[in-house]
Amino acid sequence: MGNLDSRIEQAARLIKEARCAIALTGAGMSVASGIPDFRSPGGLWSKQDPEKVASIRALQSDPATVWKFLLEANTIFKSAEPNAGHKGLAKLEKGGYIHGVITQNIDGLHQRAGSANVIEFHGNCSEFYCMECFAPFPAEGINAGAELPVKCPQCSGVIRPDLVFFGEQIPSEVYKAAFELADQSDQVIVAGTSGGVVPASLIPPRIQEAGGLIIEINKAPSAYTSFSDVFIEGAAEDILPAIVQSLR
Repeated sequence: MGNLDSRIEQAARLIKEARCAIALTGAGMSVASGIPDFRSPGGLWSKQDPEKVASIRALQSDPATVWKFLLEANTIFKSAEPNAGHKGLAKLEKGGYIHGVITQNIDGLHQRAGSANVIEFHGNCSEFYCMECFAPFPAEGINAGAELPVKCPQCSGVIRPDLVFFGEQIPSEVYKAAFELADQSDQVIVAGTSGGVVPASLIPPRIQEAGGLIIEINKAPSAYTSFSDVFIEGAAEDILPAIVQSLR
């Protein structure tokens, strides 16, 4: 594997040689921005049962409990700022080195860092609509003092964020866009995702099976590590800026 610097240089060289590189990111990408990794020890799912606070079944049967959780999460998301990892990917896109980001995150930090082509696989937590009449609901109407669950002013239906809850399908247009981008790509930078959530986790092996390469940046070995072409053990906010620097 070589030392860290040589692996960063190797990754930079491969990214430079790629015809169409993309990035696939997950929760580890935003930990340095103050958003806890849901699945790791100490993450949100070690304190909350996702079935009770983040599933479509819970939203339908106990929307007030789900909304209590959403407001807590919303406070965290609102105070978060893009970190050096998000900015590194935005610089790679601006420099023409990557052609897009497929993210499993719902925090909008890639766009705020300057990434233009972002496919949000699981939606985002900044747009809302009514479950009954589908009317959009302004994000400004979601605040800590709101009566729960938040209701639609038109029809009194329950308002929900435009994200994919547990038990819901990925929207077909998002799925199609992500896999079309993957099928055009000959390289994927995997950053901050352990590969535990399908169908997003299928993207890197799909690119590799078509003859492409996987460059993995993770703090610990993941489901991808055994077959990644380059594995760089470290935090995305440290490694991605170093790759950008190496490309210069």
